[in-house]
Amino acid sequence: MGYRLLWEDRFDKDGAPDPTIWSFATGGSGFGNNESQFYTDRPENAFVRDGVLTLVARKETWENRFYTSAKLTTAGKKSIGYGRVEVEAQLPDGAGTWPAIWFLGDNIRQVGWPRCGEIDLMEHVGKRPDYVHFSLHCHTFNFHLDNHRTHVEYQPSVRDAFHTYAVERDENRIAFFLDDRQVAVFEKKPGDTADQWPFDQSFYLILNLAIGGHWGGAIDDTIFPV
Repeated sequence: MGYRLLWEDRFDKDGAPDPTIWSFATGGSGFGNNESQFYTDRPENAFVRDGVLTLVARKETWENRFYTSAKLTTAGKKSIGYGRVEVEAQLPDGAGTWPAIWFLGDNIRQVGWPRCGEIDLMEHVGKRPDYVHFSLHCHTFNFHLDNHRTHVEYQPSVRDAFHTYAVERDENRIAFFLDDRQVAVFEKKPGDTADQWPFDQSFYLILNLAIGGHWGGAIDDTIFPV
């Protein structure tokens, strides 16, 4: 299927991420997962250099947390509908790291999570290196119920080199790709409502590096900064 490019960020200007595309999400609430980091908007935790956006987690005390990191979002700036999204990324190494490339529905303030829908283009936990998770969450199927739609793909070298993670979404399906190879597809079923398929709306993109938490697990303090 052919696509027309609507927008991209090649990170070709050193310094802070482009403020017309990205906003920093800050805080140390644990974000529902008992995560250990405090997300800041400092250049020490996120910067652009030589065509690469780098998110850095550090071991340091910041308010109520003992680690810092960064979380960037396009909320309110770039809404994403049907089509294809590609992100090139190299993942961090070390137990306790939990990077993610994901999307939340633009209506999250009105309906909350998980009714807004969540599309996880890439999740990786350092305690299980090289296993990449592609998932969908909604009101009926989500990780709290342990019944969410998910696929796990073993891909050596995700921590050593850049790979391309992509998702294609239309009215009836969501397909995930790793280096242009389709690895999973989930389809809308007849009779599905917004509780089972909230993916007919616009979403925003999130890039973050969490540390620890319910899924990230025990943290190896020797890896920092990472």
